Amino acid sequence: MTSPVRVALSGIVCIASAISLVAQHRLGPQAAFEAPKLAAASDDGEKAIKRFQLPSGWKAELWATEPDVAHGVSFDIADDGRVFVVESFRAWRGVPDIRGIMDWLDEDLACRSVEDRLAMMERQLGPDGMKDYYRNTERIRLLTDPDRKGRATRSVVFAENFATPLDGVAAGVLARGKDVYFANIPNVWHLRDENLDGVADTRRSLSYGHGIRVGFLGHDLHGLVWGPDAKLYFSIGDRASMIRQGDKTIGTPDSGAVFRCNADGSELEMIYQGLRNPQELVFDEWGNLFTGDNNSDGGDQARWTYLIEGGDSGWRIGWQFLEQPNPRGPWNSEKMWHPQNESQPAYLTPPIKNITAGPSGVAYYPGTGLGPEWNGTFTVCDFRGSGTGSGIWAFKLRPKGATFEIVEDRKMIWSIAATDAAWGPDGSFWMLDWVDGWEPVGKGRVYRAYNPQFQQQTIVEETRKILSGGVSNRPDKELLSLLGHPNQRVRQAAQFELAGRGDKVVDALTRLAKGGKSIHARLHAVWALGNIQAKAHKAGRDLQAEEFVLP
Repeated sequence: MTSPVRVALSGIVCIASAISLVAQHRLGPQAAFEAPKLAAASDDGEKAIKRFQLPSGWKAELWATEPDVAHGVSFDIADDGRVFVVESFRAWRGVPDIRGIMDWLDEDLACRSVEDRLAMMERQLGPDGMKDYYRNTERIRLLTDPDRKGRATRSVVFAENFATPLDGVAAGVLARGKDVYFANIPNVWHLRDENLDGVADTRRSLSYGHGIRVGFLGHDLHGLVWGPDAKLYFSIGDRASMIRQGDKTIGTPDSGAVFRCNADGSELEMIYQGLRNPQELVFDEWGNLFTGDNNSDGGDQARWTYLIEGGDSGWRIGWQFLEQPNPRGPWNSEKMWHPQNESQPAYLTPPIKNITAGPSGVAYYPGTGLGPEWNGTFTVCDFRGSGTGSGIWAFKLRPKGATFEIVEDRKMIWSIAATDAAWGPDGSFWMLDWVDGWEPVGKGRVYRAYNPQFQQQTIVEETRKILSGGVSNRPDKELLSLLGHPNQRVRQAAQFELAGRGDKVVDALTRLAKGGKSIHARLHAVWALGNIQAKAHKAGRDLQAEEFVLP
């Protein structure tokens, strides 16, 4: 089953050169696009809360609704509470789907670059047909509540003008200070709001070459998450990526994959392959990486996958089109989508469990906002095409040999067409609602849900203040103490800030890593030391061995 645009889902210049060679530039006047048809303001969003099935004791509140936000595919909540929503206006209105143009299939499967895809589209459509692919743009919406009224009171377009035949369905955003990272085929973008006025001033492509085929709509770039190694991680569906950097080609033409790079786009590498349509990526507090991957509507089921470096889940794009008498080929016959079993090839990294029907946004409880029973909890949005039939699962993982098993899985929140969900710095659980159906209907909502019993906890307000105020001006000693904070987001912010201070904190980090009382503090100290070493090595030097060796 496929979900809307997450799962199924300048001026006009020479695309192949202008996008592939894009450099950092100041944004000029926006192109003229078709005005999106948005629903008028109403109380429908408030009424919808009545049907939500929430955990015992929880409340849900409408934080933003149409026409201030619409067609939301993914979102991110910055440390200071700003909410960035990826809105899709090209899904079904500028991004084709191979299922509607099957006479292109053989040529589409033969594509090995975005230039190949563009040339195919130009041959098939001609100049007049290509005009339709410039009419609509993907965009990033910025929502804020500057007066803390408990609802968005300001809504602005942070960035748009992503409207070429190569642009896909945008499906990933990640904010950190003035910087916003944006995943939209064929680029992973870095945008920057220099004066923090809510509108991006510059944009730069970190990597270009994603989406080499038309494929299935929504099998696009996703994810965007910081790893403990301070690298940017992201995923793509089986529209696939082949990125040329220098004399290297990075990626695979046959499946979806997971990539990572430095914050400036350098040292790009593919770390996992064999996925069909992985959505968001999520790290647990121990540095393990996971995703939910979608089924192919061929009798297989969606799955929760442990993303080990160098792993391969086995999916190949050609199997999508194998029908009777052997639908999906070895994907089904060798039980490759099942949890570990004797029928699978030995190279395979099997899924942990078959769970959900339309996995999209994923999250991990950060450690504050609820009671201790929530520690270690993952959530995954399960989009099934209707507001009443979709919702969000929660579960935990337990180590099992070299992998994990899912325990305590349950429907956490139901009867909401959530495409994404995240834990906010305020301790609440935030949800992005597509509203209903598969195609955009001019609506969209952001809800926050919480248990009032825990909202008044001192640690909740303390966490919010730390994150909203930032950590850049805090002394070394305080940052070292924050490495053991109950909130994972605070710990990572402190880790990255200490890593940026370089050699002068190496001794203190080493002492903490060797003898700290908190396992989280010790772990983040080790990661910070690794971050410092990586930067030093890139600069042509290494830390002294006696500074870095742990017992």
